[in-house]
Amino acid sequence: MNETTIDISEINPVDLYGVNDAKLTTIKKFFPRIKIIARGNELKAIGEDNELSAFKQKIALLIAHLLKYKQLTENNIERLMNEDGTLENSETLRNEADVLVYGNSGLIVKAKTANQRKLVEEIDKNDMVFAVGPAGTGKSYTAVALAVRALKNKEVRRIILTRPAVEAGENLGFLPGDLKEKLDPYLQPLYDALRDMIPSEKLNEMMDGGIIQIAPLAFMRGRTLDKAFVILDEAQNATQSQFKMFLTRMGKSAKFIINGDPTQIDLPKNQPSGLMQSLSVLKGIKGISFVQFDENDVIRHQLVKEIIMAYNKSEK
Repeated sequence: MNETTIDISEINPVDLYGVNDAKLTTIKKFFPRIKIIARGNELKAIGEDNELSAFKQKIALLIAHLLKYKQLTENNIERLMNEDGTLENSETLRNEADVLVYGNSGLIVKAKTANQRKLVEEIDKNDMVFAVGPAGTGKSYTAVALAVRALKNKEVRRIILTRPAVEAGENLGFLPGDLKEKLDPYLQPLYDALRDMIPSEKLNEMMDGGIIQIAPLAFMRGRTLDKAFVILDEAQNATQSQFKMFLTRMGKSAKFIINGDPTQIDLPKNQPSGLMQSLSVLKGIKGISFVQFDENDVIRHQLVKEIIMAYNKSEK
């Protein structure tokens, strides 16, 4: 049996060990035949030479990850531990920058298509981005991931998700329940995305504390949305007056993403869509960007792509 000592003074030991040594416990599971002792800025390990060598390589990977990304989750630890590689050729470290959010049950949320990646790039460069295109292209899901990332990175103080409460053939007044119960079905896709990315108990806390707010578009009137990441979903169903009202709610240090599908407008025929007007009125304004999604971005069942292409062909 041999002994080695690893100096970890270049990082905060708590970042590696975790609260109550929770992360260290995870690390130890991958090296059951090594005795690991944590003492402040030093990590001592006792075991056979080949196992100690592998242990030192993995700790170097974890430290490199912390230095590069300023955080280390248990999911990060498991991926780096299971990876075949050294510090120089670590696939996990190379790909880590593409990750938007580490979700629940090991879920890794990344931009998966060219236009999803473009949406990520544009929101980093602009304060307002329009994501326009057909259903199933991940516009809303990617936008929610970007909002959660911004909140976790302390770039904003709250997330506000909103959409017009308009659907074909339905009227809120005739639906059963109180206002929240009437609106929840309309906002379900946003709830689903949040539940993928934030633990249920933490999500409830954030919603109860107003850190994450989900509300119909009409409730935005009169507000100033400062230090917030705001997503308007189903924007094609906002009227022109609603759209102008919403866009002018933008406060300091805010990010806005507006998602819409021009082919699914549910407004009455005599009521023009605010989204369609904005696409021409706002074109060319510095700080506002437009990302056009298409059937190549569809990430649902392959048939969804075929259906969209068939309808596009028919309409042409």
